[in-house]
Amino acid sequence: MHDAEGVHDLMINLPGDGITALHNAGAIPEPYFGRNEYELRWIAERDWVFERRFQLENSAFYLHLSEVDTVAEITLNGMPVSQSENVFRSHRVDVSDAARSGENTLQITIRSSVNEGAARQAALPYPVPSHPRNCPIPNGNMLRKVQCDFGWDWNIALAPFGIYGEMRLVPKDAPSFSRLRTTQHHAEGHVTLTVRAQLDGADKADVTLAGETQSVSSDASGGITADFVINSPELWWPRGLGAQTLHELTLTSGPTSETRKVGLRNIELITEPDEIGTSFKLRVNGVDVFCRGANWIPADALPGRITPEKTRDLLQSAVDANMNMLRIWGGGRYEPDSFYEACDELGLMIWQDAMFSCNLYPAHDAFLNDVHNELCEQAARLSTHACLALWCGDNELVGALGWYEESVKDRDRYLVAYDRLNRTIERAINDTLGEDVNWWPSSPSLGPLNFGDGWHDDQAGDMHFWSVWHERRDFDHYRDVAPRFCSEFGFQSYPSMDVIRSFATERDFNIAAPVLESHQKNAGGNARIAETMFRYFRFPEGFENFVYLSQIQQGLAIKTAVSHWRAQKPRCMGTLYWQLNDTWPVASWSSLDYGGGWKLLHHMARRFYAPVAVTVVPTRDGYNLVAVNDTATPVTVSLSVAALRLNGSERPVGKARCGVATDAAATLLQIPKTALAADEILLYRMTLPDGSVQTDHYAPLPYKSYDLLQTGLRLTTQRAGDQIELTLSADRPALYAGIEADQPGRFSDNALLVLPGAPRHLTFTPSISGADPQFTLRDLHSATYGETSKG
Repeated sequence: MHDAEGVHDLMINLPGDGITALHNAGAIPEPYFGRNEYELRWIAERDWVFERRFQLENSAFYLHLSEVDTVAEITLNGMPVSQSENVFRSHRVDVSDAARSGENTLQITIRSSVNEGAARQAALPYPVPSHPRNCPIPNGNMLRKVQCDFGWDWNIALAPFGIYGEMRLVPKDAPSFSRLRTTQHHAEGHVTLTVRAQLDGADKADVTLAGETQSVSSDASGGITADFVINSPELWWPRGLGAQTLHELTLTSGPTSETRKVGLRNIELITEPDEIGTSFKLRVNGVDVFCRGANWIPADALPGRITPEKTRDLLQSAVDANMNMLRIWGGGRYEPDSFYEACDELGLMIWQDAMFSCNLYPAHDAFLNDVHNELCEQAARLSTHACLALWCGDNELVGALGWYEESVKDRDRYLVAYDRLNRTIERAINDTLGEDVNWWPSSPSLGPLNFGDGWHDDQAGDMHFWSVWHERRDFDHYRDVAPRFCSEFGFQSYPSMDVIRSFATERDFNIAAPVLESHQKNAGGNARIAETMFRYFRFPEGFENFVYLSQIQQGLAIKTAVSHWRAQKPRCMGTLYWQLNDTWPVASWSSLDYGGGWKLLHHMARRFYAPVAVTVVPTRDGYNLVAVNDTATPVTVSLSVAALRLNGSERPVGKARCGVATDAAATLLQIPKTALAADEILLYRMTLPDGSVQTDHYAPLPYKSYDLLQTGLRLTTQRAGDQIELTLSADRPALYAGIEADQPGRFSDNALLVLPGAPRHLTFTPSISGADPQFTLRDLHSATYGETSKG
C-alpha cells in the first residue's frame, strides 16, 4: 500500500483498512490514544493505492471483490477493469482481456473520501447537507459509505478506507452462485421454503435442505428455483421462547457449492388500530414477543480491528443480559455473514436499518439506482437468516427534514427527495423478497406516509425518546410516556477505568481535561453527566468515584425507562436502549465498554431484562409492585416487601403470591406512601417457581436525601480453577456495590445490593489465565464520602 504522494509505502493485510495498516507498520501513533485523532485526519485527504502481484497459468478469470471502501478504480496490468463507488455492494468482473499467463499486477486506487464527497456536493443542483455536529468531516452523505466514519456524537472521525470483504479470482469455467435468497410461507402443520439463486457458468444445480435434494435447471436468465415443503417442522425461536433449530441448505453445481443454515420461523410485524392508536409488535410463530434489547453500532471504528471472535463476544454479552433483539442502526454497516450466523445460533432477532442516518441525501437517478442495487443485494444476502425480523428504511431521516436551514426553508423539495429515496429502498426489498416482507419506513415513525413526530407521540409506531438526555429532564420523565415500542433512548456514562487508562494518563483524569473532552463527542455531554449527579447524589470524591457514579446513574436512568415500559405490556412491546457497544474508547450511551467489558449498566440490564421481573411503579398515592412475564408459559411468583432503613433494619409492609400470565403485566401489590417513613426505602424480594430469589429496592427520594452510613463493605476471595470466587458482605446496606479489577476479565455480577447477614457470591474470570488481580470496592456511601476499599 502506498499513498499517491509517495510518502508512505508499506504492507497491508487484506481484508483490512489502511489506517490500521499504517499503525501496524509504525508509521502513525495509536489513533485512539490521547488527542491523536486530530493529527491523523490527513490520511483521509489522500488517495491510496493497493497493489498485488501474482502468477496465473491462463487468463480466463472473474475478479470477485466486495466491501471496497469506497470510491476506487481497479486496474489489472495497467488496464482499467472496474470501478467501485459503494462499500455495500460486491463486484464480479470479467478480467480475461487484461489478465495474462505469468506475472500479473492488480492495482486498486482508493480516492480520498473527503475530496470525493466535496466534489459530489459541489456538482449537485442544490445543497444536500450532512449533520455538522455529528460529522466534523462533511459530505459523507454524498458517498455510499459507513456514515459514522465521518464522525458521530460517539465516534472518532477518521474516514477509514480499505477492502473488508472477499478479494479472489475465479476461473470462468467454474459455476458460481449469487443472489441466493429464501422466502418462507407458513401454514397449519407445514412450511414451504422457496430457494432462489442466480447460477452462472452452468445450467443445472442440486439444492439440498435437511437431507432432501432437488435437481433444478436454470431459466433463460440463469435463475434457479426450488420449493421445499416441510411437514411438522421444527421451528426457530427467539432466545428464551424455544430452541434455535437450524437446517442445512446446500446448493451444488459441479465443484462449486454454497451452504447456509436456515431457521424455519414466521415473524410478523403487527400494526393494527386499537383503542390507543396503532399497535407495534412482533409475532413469532403465532406468539407475541416483547423485544428486550439494544442498538448495535459497528464493533470498531477501524474495520481492520473487527474480528468474528470479538463480535461474537459482544453478541454473547447481549444474550447473557437477557436480550432477544438488536437493532442494527442505519449509520453503520450491513454486518458480515458471521454476525447474522451468530445471531441465528444465539436467538437474537435483528431489526435491520438500511444504511441511512440523520442526514439529507441526494435523489438523482444515478444515486438511487446505486441504492436500489445495494438493497437488492443485501436483502437477498440476509434473507436466509432466521434472526432477520424487520427491515427499516432509515434512521431519523424524517426528523432530519427539520434540522437543516435548507430543508426548513424548502421542505417540499427535500420531502420529495426523501420520499424518492425511501420508496427506492422499499421497492428494492419488495422486488427481492416479496410484498409481505416485514417493512417499516423509518425509525422513529408513526407509520407509512406519516411524517409526524416519532420522538414524542407514544400512541403509534416506534418511538425515539430522548427528552431525558437531550432536554435534561429527570429520570421520572420516562414514566410520562408509554411507547408502543421504544427503539431508541439512552443516557451517557464514562467508560470504565481500565478503558480510560488505555487512552489517558493520570494527569488527564479530569472531565475538563482536553484528552477527556476529546473522548466525549456529544456537545455538552460532560456537563450533562455532572449536572445529573447534582440532582440525584451527593457529589463523588475524586475522579474514579465520578466514573463509577456516572455508570450507576446511567443504569438507573435506563432501568427506570425499561422497568416502567415493561410494566405497560401489552401497550408497549419493545425496548431497545441506545446503545449496546462502542466503536472506540469514549464517553457514550453504551452498556459494553470498547473491548467488550461490562459497564455497570450491563449488569443491571441482566436483571431488569430478566424474562420474569418485578418493578415498582410509583403512583400519586403509593407504589404498585408490577410483575411481567415474557416466558412462554404462565408463572407463579411470591413477593415480600419491607421498609428498609439504611442502618439495616427491616419492617414488613406487604406480601403477595400470584400467577402471572404471558400476555400482560400484572399488579401484585399496592403499598401506600404512608407505609414508608422519610428515612426508609422500599425493599422487595421475588421468589420464582424454581426457588430463585430476586432482591431489589426502590428509593422514593434522590439518594442524596438519605444519610448514607458507612457500610463496612468487604471482600473475601478464593481461587477455583480459572475463576476467582468472590464474597461481598456488609455491616449495613451497601447500595450499588461495585467491584473493579486491575486486570481485564469478567464479573458474574456487579452493582449489587448487599444487605447485612446476606453476603453476595459472584465470580471473576480473568482474561489472562493464572492472573492474580487486585480488587477495588465502591458503593454509594464510599463514593460520595471518599472511603474506597481495596481487596
